[in-house]
Amino acid sequence: MNSLFDSAPGFDQPLAVLKHCHDRIRKQLATLDKLVSHLSDVGIDENAQQAAKAVLRYFNKAAPLHHEDEEIDLLPELQVTAQGEDASLLATLVDKILAQHQQMATQWKTLEKQLLAIEDGSGTDLSASDVEDFSALYAEHMQIEEGQIAPMAQRLFNATQIQKLGAAMQARRGINS
Repeated sequence: MNSLFDSAPGFDQPLAVLKHCHDRIRKQLATLDKLVSHLSDVGIDENAQQAAKAVLRYFNKAAPLHHEDEEIDLLPELQVTAQGEDASLLATLVDKILAQHQQMATQWKTLEKQLLAIEDGSGTDLSASDVEDFSALYAEHMQIEEGQIAPMAQRLFNATQIQKLGAAMQARRGINS
């Protein structure tokens, strides 16, 4: 079957699912960036409201699940598995990742208020600097995870750990196997 849409990897490949989530985050960040320009050029219209709704839905539902995947399952499993240089690197990266998650949540609250007003048509302001800061933080965050965390997990996790991670991610989303 040939699909017009990119199919998501299955939970039997949890690291690929995490990467797929990053790709979806990038798409939402691109939508946010386009929305800033759209509001400046066109103003509030149905397209702006629909874009705001889509971004709100993603960052209020999917993004928190993704962060929980990392905080509750991926990072703790890496912490008990990594040794030597891996453990040392991980110690610094985990603190940074968790701090970034907190910073993202704070920045999101500001953007969320702006997007809710755009979605319901009561506001037209979307701060370009807020969007830029949020996007930059996510870009740095995803680079750390894709460049260091995922390759470490790929190298260190055994089949049982991969299966356990995938099962936890699937259960978190209420998807039956």
